[in-house]
Amino acid sequence: MIELQPFTEADFPQLIAWIDNERLLKEWSGGLFSFPLTAEKLHWYIEGTNDPQHSDAFVYKAVDTSTGQTIGHISLGSLSETNKAARLTRVLVGDAARGRGYCQAMIKAALAIGFEELKLHRISLGVYDFNQSAIGCYKRAGFQQEGILRDVVRYEDGYWSLVEMGILEPEWRQRQAAAQQ
Repeated sequence: MIELQPFTEADFPQLIAWIDNERLLKEWSGGLFSFPLTAEKLHWYIEGTNDPQHSDAFVYKAVDTSTGQTIGHISLGSLSETNKAARLTRVLVGDAARGRGYCQAMIKAALAIGFEELKLHRISLGVYDFNQSAIGCYKRAGFQQEGILRDVVRYEDGYWSLVEMGILEPEWRQRQAAAQQ
């Protein structure tokens, strides 16, 4: 089982160790960070997060409750109280945990926080079109593809396109009810 816990300064070394090359940093953060990822940069990233009364971003580490090991990272940001919407960002499963279903569990946990605790109506995300394993994970969690933003990020000699995906609260509730049967 996965539990999402607030990402804190104590978690910086693990995340920095996972993101050990420029391409992975770009895939994980878009243009938010420059390589190398450092503790100084991460201090800014978590400033003002995880306060249910005032934050527009919630940054989590994913912990495997059976082992106590941190296995990933995920954030729920761009929170709009007016639109009851947010965006899943910076999803990463650590090297040793990949291919074991953790991504799906992390997404489900984040959706539960968004729809149950934060009372959102819509959660969106963007994923680079070449990341087919992530796209499959998001589809299995109930996200629907809504469009493609072509050539949005330049990397080395090419461009990356972004697949936009979203899920609405009634769709999520319907999936939850079906899973209970």
